[in-house]
Amino acid sequence: MPAYVIAHLREAPPHPDIAEYIERLPATFERYGGSYLVHAAQHEVKEGSWPGHVVMIGFPGAAEARAWWDSPAYREIAPLRRRHIEGDIILVDGVPEGYDPAGAVRAMRDALPAG
Repeated sequence: MPAYVIAHLREAPPHPDIAEYIERLPATFERYGGSYLVHAAQHEVKEGSWPGHVVMIGFPGAAEARAWWDSPAYREIAPLRRRHIEGDIILVDGVPEGYDPAGAVRAMRDALPAG
């Protein structure tokens, strides 16, 4: 089942550390089967607010995504970003091929109080 690392990064002024981070980042995740799904793209807010940028990296599975996040290569460059950009980053499992949301609806209904 695929997994995704999604970053919601706030605006930051240009800095050489950020440029270096962006240049070095792909080499850290490609060895784990990761690839950019969203990067440096415009987004349109439909509800709420979403200041900043979205980065999304897809992996074959959660194990590969965690291995990348914990890898020495990524840990080495992460401070280049952290020193200059605030943000939130999550790792989330995708859905398996052929996923049917009806199971989630059934579980939700089963959890409702009787009446």
